[in-house]
Amino acid sequence: MTATFAALLAAHVFADFVFQTGGMVRHKRRPGVLVLHGAIVFATAFALLGPAATLPLLALAVAHVGIDIVKLRVPARGAGPFLADQGAHLVSLVLLALLAPGLWAASPWAALPDPGAALLLHTLVLVAGFIVATRAGGFAIGLLMSAPNWAPPTAGLADGGRIIGLLERGLIFLLILAGQYDAIGFLIAAKSILRFGTVGDDRAVSEYVIIGTLASFGWAIAAGLGTVELLATLPPLAISPPAP
Repeated sequence: MTATFAALLAAHVFADFVFQTGGMVRHKRRPGVLVLHGAIVFATAFALLGPAATLPLLALAVAHVGIDIVKLRVPARGAGPFLADQGAHLVSLVLLALLAPGLWAASPWAALPDPGAALLLHTLVLVAGFIVATRAGGFAIGLLMSAPNWAPPTAGLADGGRIIGLLERGLIFLLILAGQYDAIGFLIAAKSILRFGTVGDDRAVSEYVIIGTLASFGWAIAAGLGTVELLATLPPLAISPPAP
C-alpha cells in the first residue's frame, strides 16, 4: 500500500508543482485548461503505475479536477484554500492506495531487477519531498504572507524573498535527510543575525519577518520529516555487495 501511495504522491507533486505552469494556474477557470490539467494528472500517474492502473487513475484525475473546481468557487484569500485543496488531494491519494494497494506491484517498474524498483521509489519520494519543501512551500508561504494587512513593509531585491525562501527550505530539507538537526538551529540563528540590521526597531517589519521565517522553516521541517517517515515504510534498498 505504501509503495502505491508513494508513487501516487510523486505523480501528484509532479503534476501540480512541476508540469502545471503559471499560466495554467491563472486561467484555470477555463474548461480547456482544467481538462488539460486533468490530463497531466492522469499522464504523470500513468507513467509511474502503467496501463494496469488506467481505470483507477482516470477516476483519480476526475476527482482531482473536481477538487480544483470546488477550490475555484471559494472566494477566500490566503493560504487556507491552498492547504485545503492539497489536503483534499492527499486524501484522494490515500483512499486510492487503500482501495487498490497493488497498483505499484502491477506496474512495469516493479518488475525491475533488485534494487531497481526500490531505488526508483526512494528516488521518487526524495525528489517529490524536495519539490514540496521548496516549490510548494513557496506557494504556501507566499499566499500566507499576501494577507491584505500583511503587505511587505519595505522593498527589497526583485524576487529576493522568494529565492531566500527556496534556499532556506532546500537547505533544511537536506539537513533533515542527513540527520543534521543541530545545523538547522545554526541556520535559524544565522538568518536572525543577518536580518537584525534590516528589521531594527520597526515592529511591523519584525513581525512580518518572524512570521514568514517561522512559517518557511516549519513547512520545510514538516516536509523533511514526512519524507523521512515515508522512506522508512518503503521496501529497503537490497544492494548486494560486489563479488570478490
